[in-house]
Amino acid sequence: MKTKRILLSVLSAVLTLFLLAGCGESKELAEFRTSFEAFCSDVAGIDASINSIDATADDAVPSLLALLDELDVKFQELAALEVPEEFAYMEDLADEASENMTLAIENYHLAYEAEIYDASAAGIASQYYERAYKRIQYMITFMHGEVPDDENVQIHEE
Repeated sequence: MKTKRILLSVLSAVLTLFLLAGCGESKELAEFRTSFEAFCSDVAGIDASINSIDATADDAVPSLLALLDELDVKFQELAALEVPEEFAYMEDLADEASENMTLAIENYHLAYEAEIYDASAAGIASQYYERAYKRIQYMITFMHGEVPDDENVQIHEE
């Protein structure tokens, strides 16, 4: 259920970003928006593939881990993007999202590749996974020109 909510958030963000893009913005900003839209679209595609895995299939675990590895690569690509000055504050969010996703994927591998399923590692993975997506949700909100409504977000004006 959480995955569908995340997918809907990502898809709505992509659509909104597409509609807002291009209105007299700098080349750097337009390129960043396009790259961010591509990231959201790629993540939505990976998410759809994960949700379509037949959990009873013999190759379910290797398929899941391969898709999670793809997801990790996408988050690393996001962290490597050149963030325009208008959104400089989002660079740390992208880096943190990538770091959290890498830790999530590492723990999912530990959970599923152990001789016996490691529920503790899966729980840790889930927490990192949620943290990664929380940062993406913040980025989407900022891209909409809004401030996230979250008690953990602190805005420091210069």
